[in-house]
Amino acid sequence: MTLLEICLDDLDGVAAAERGGADRIELCAALSEGGITPSLGTVAAALRQVTAMGVNVLVRQRGGDFVYSEPEVAAMADDIRAIRELPNPAGVPLGFVIGALRPDNTIDVAAASRLRAACGDAPVTFHKAFDQTPDLPAALDDLIGLGIDRVLTSGGVTTAADGSEKLAELVVRSRGRVTILAGGGVRAANVAELVRRTGVTEVHLRAGEAQPSAARAAGAEPSVYDSGYRMVTSSAAVAAVVAELARVAA
Repeated sequence: MTLLEICLDDLDGVAAAERGGADRIELCAALSEGGITPSLGTVAAALRQVTAMGVNVLVRQRGGDFVYSEPEVAAMADDIRAIRELPNPAGVPLGFVIGALRPDNTIDVAAASRLRAACGDAPVTFHKAFDQTPDLPAALDDLIGLGIDRVLTSGGVTTAADGSEKLAELVVRSRGRVTILAGGGVRAANVAELVRRTGVTEVHLRAGEAQPSAARAAGAEPSVYDSGYRMVTSSAAVAAVVAELARVAA
């Protein structure tokens, strides 16, 4: 069956994703800003919660572009090494999500290689910075050469549904050397057709729903820090995608 990865930045969402049947999570902070590296405490708390589901940790030093300075690359490599030292009580698969580009948006092979080396034998995903590269097949070849295990992509466009033709081409080009992880606008309503059209074996999505904040529920007015709502992970949304994927596999 097609593997399901859920992207989240809420700690309660870790248990929600596992209850819903997710195979793996991508743990982030500040998804409203595109996602950055979660704190060590956040990763430690997630690892204490999971029982079998894999945990991939986003390593992105800041928001904005993916062109990093030497100190930024060094900081991300240090984050990876520190996360690898955290306790993993259930022994679940722990991986990392990285990405680095040159100013011309080609893969920064040197920076990516350095981050890949810091990951050791942990599985590594190259994130959607891939979709900013001007030549996706050439970028894929670069990542295969670096020993990257997985590439998160919507085929160079906004949604995986719109990029399905390119995703199918990338799956063929990969020849099993790297996994194509389809993400971008993936939902229960379109995931079955996406898998059929592309041949991807893994999909990625944010199974989020808006929830009133605790202060709003208590009657407080929205503030500059609290809009009154926050996005949380919905186990029902996860389960709906799992059910669709099961139908594809049947």
